[in-house]
Amino acid sequence: MTLRLRTIDRTEHLAFVDGLPSASHMQVPSWGDVKPDWRAESLGWVDEEDRIVGAGLVLYRSLPRIGRHLAYLPEGPVLDWYDGDLDRWLDPLLAHLKANGAFTVKMGPPVVLRRWDAATVKDAVADPDAHRLGEVAPTSSDPRAQALVDGLRRRGWRRSGGEGGEEGFAAGQPRYVFQLPLAGRSLDELQQNFNQLWRRNIRKAEKAGVKVVRGDYDDLTTFYALYAETAERDRFLPRPLEYFQRMWRSLTAEHPDRMRLYLAAHDGEVLAAATMLTVGGHVWYSYGASTSRRREVQPNNAIQWQMIRDAHALGAHVYDFRGTTDTLDESNHLLGLLRFKVGTGGEAAEYVGEWDYPLNKVLHKAFEVYMARR
Repeated sequence: MTLRLRTIDRTEHLAFVDGLPSASHMQVPSWGDVKPDWRAESLGWVDEEDRIVGAGLVLYRSLPRIGRHLAYLPEGPVLDWYDGDLDRWLDPLLAHLKANGAFTVKMGPPVVLRRWDAATVKDAVADPDAHRLGEVAPTSSDPRAQALVDGLRRRGWRRSGGEGGEEGFAAGQPRYVFQLPLAGRSLDELQQNFNQLWRRNIRKAEKAGVKVVRGDYDDLTTFYALYAETAERDRFLPRPLEYFQRMWRSLTAEHPDRMRLYLAAHDGEVLAAATMLTVGGHVWYSYGASTSRRREVQPNNAIQWQMIRDAHALGAHVYDFRGTTDTLDESNHLLGLLRFKVGTGGEAAEYVGEWDYPLNKVLHKAFEVYMARR
C-alpha cells in the first residue's frame, strides 16, 4: 500500500491519537504550544482512501542567521515501526522536511528494545562488577526492535550521542526509563509487589497524617518553590515557572486530565509535589519536587502511591517513572533515584533511542560542534 504524507490540522491529529492505546505526550498537538521557541507542524501519513494511518508532531528550531532548521519529532512519530517497508514512511518524511528547510532530522521511535525486571536491576546495582545497565543481560528483548535499529543504521540514520550507554538524563529524551505495569493487576497486587521499604514508608506516611491532594493552576507556585529547592539540592538547572504555567494551560485545554498536579502536605505544610501526564493508557510521572524538611514522614512515597492509584483508576496500562540512569556506579548521585523506582517492583526499559538524519552534512556537523560546546 502506497502512503502519502500531508499536513494535518490539530483536530485530525488529536482524533488519530485518541484512537490509539497510547502515544507520547510529546506527540499530541498541544505539546507544540508548550514549546513557543519552536514552530510546530502536524503531519499525517494517509492511505489511498486518505485515511490517517500515522502521525507526527514536528518541532522546527531555526539556526541563527542561516534560516535553516532542526526538525525534531520527540518520542515520535507515531507509526507502524515494525513495518517491513520503513521507506514508505521515512522517505516522504525526509522529503517534506528537506523541502521545508530542515538541515537535520531528529526523531525518537517509541519502541522498547530491552527490559530488566526489578530483581535483575537490584542484583545489578549490588554487583561491584556491573557498571552499566546496558551491559547486564536483559530479562527480555525484542528482535523486531533490534531489526529496526539495524534498518535505521542501514538507511543512514545515526543514533544521537553515539552507540554507547547514556545517562538517561542527557540532552534529548531518555533512552532508559523505569515503568510500572498496571494492566491486569489490582491495587493490592501492585502494593504486594513493592519492596518492604516502600510498603513501610507508605504506612509511615499514612500514620503520620500525610495528605495528598490534587492541585490546580494557582498551586503551581507552591510546586515551583519546592522544585527550585530540589534543583539547588540536586544540582540541575531548573525550568522557569512560566514553563509549567504554559504547560498547564496548553495541555489541560486539550484534555482536562492531560496534566495533573499533586501536593503532599503534613500539618498544613506542603512537603512534596509532582506533575502527572496522561495520553490514552500511558501515564507519566513528569516532574517531582520536595523539601528536605520532615523527610521522616515519607511524603514522596505517599504522593507516588496516590498517583499510581489514580492512574490505575483511569484504566492506565503503565505508570511511567520516566528517565533513569544507565550507570550503576555507587558514586553517581542518580543511583539513589533508580533504587527508589526499583522499589515499586516495576521494570527498567531501554528504548531504541533518538536518531539523527543529516540532510545537510556541513550544517549538521556545525550543529554538533555547537551543541558540544554549550
